[in-house]
Amino acid sequence: MDFNLTKQQEMIRNMARQFAETELKQRVIENDENSEFPLDAYKKMGELGLIGLPYPKEYGGTGGDYLSYVLAVEEISKIDASVGISYSVTTSLCSGGIMNAASEEQKKKYLPDILSGKKFGSFGLTEPNAGSDAGGCITTAERVGDYYILNGAKCFITNGPLSETFLVFALTDKSKGAKGLSAFIVEKTFEGFSIGKIEDKCGIKSAQVSELVFKNCKVPVENLVGEEGKGFGIAMKTLDGGRIGVAAQGLGIAEGAFDIAKKYMKEREQFGKPLWKNQYLAFKMSELELEIEQAKYILYKAAMDKQEGKPYSVSAAKAKLACTDAAMHVTVEAVQMLGGNGYMKEYNVERMMRDAKITQIYEGTNEIQKLIISGSIFR
Repeated sequence: MDFNLTKQQEMIRNMARQFAETELKQRVIENDENSEFPLDAYKKMGELGLIGLPYPKEYGGTGGDYLSYVLAVEEISKIDASVGISYSVTTSLCSGGIMNAASEEQKKKYLPDILSGKKFGSFGLTEPNAGSDAGGCITTAERVGDYYILNGAKCFITNGPLSETFLVFALTDKSKGAKGLSAFIVEKTFEGFSIGKIEDKCGIKSAQVSELVFKNCKVPVENLVGEEGKGFGIAMKTLDGGRIGVAAQGLGIAEGAFDIAKKYMKEREQFGKPLWKNQYLAFKMSELELEIEQAKYILYKAAMDKQEGKPYSVSAAKAKLACTDAAMHVTVEAVQMLGGNGYMKEYNVERMMRDAKITQIYEGTNEIQKLIISGSIFR
């Protein structure tokens, strides 16, 4: 097994790292405080080809591989996890769902603008009563002539206020439950569609998250993705890829916090010596580094499974569980290691701790990941 990155992958990782350092780092605390998303920086990501990394050039992508995309999310999330998740949702979820299931006409119509960074994408599945139980959706889509009429609401939708293109799931046959779920591409300008409440969050504060509201929303028949009743399968396959993206976000958060703690422990002195010469703290750092390293290779394995066309639902669940649990653990420990300074915004680790928590919840809670993993064991 070759654990070495290719020259192309190394180049992309370095480019993403430099971008994060030069375009995101200086404003990350201010953007967090103001819940403001750096639109100009996101546009530059598109110009660099980062957003379209794992997609063919014929659809406006860069033609790179999936691991390169994972490396880019990881590097960006070391500095700004809010940009990391906005990037992941656009690339993994919205674009991934379209790429997986849409027609050639739909792909060529919608993907180029999304993958170039000109437009954001969103994924509309979650509802107030349909979180972990995705099959509990009650938003409906009724065929009336040349349109589907959508009624209902979605919640906690990342990029909602920013997006022009939404991959939305609604029931075309209420009697069938999850088997009656269908997928649609909804444009922001469609009649009857609006953005609802914009959420005020604990973490990832500069990422824009909102409700989507459908009141007799008119969606052209040609915007049905795949066939009626196939939406649940489309959603689940898309979420598998999304979990790899969130795992990369979690890994990046963990690594970013670890790097800050490492630097602090080399510079800060107590009792006449640097903190790292306190054996307890040095041993704690060795444990955290091991946890990060383990999570990294579980993530890269999942990315390679997807890249090589192998089944990846279980490996994606393992990656999501390992990386996001590491994110939460490492950031909590980093705050503690920095002491009072760790609780202050200027040192960044308190923000990373707040950002880390949601990674254990979205794209399927970590309890759902354990259900997937345990199901594979006892299948």
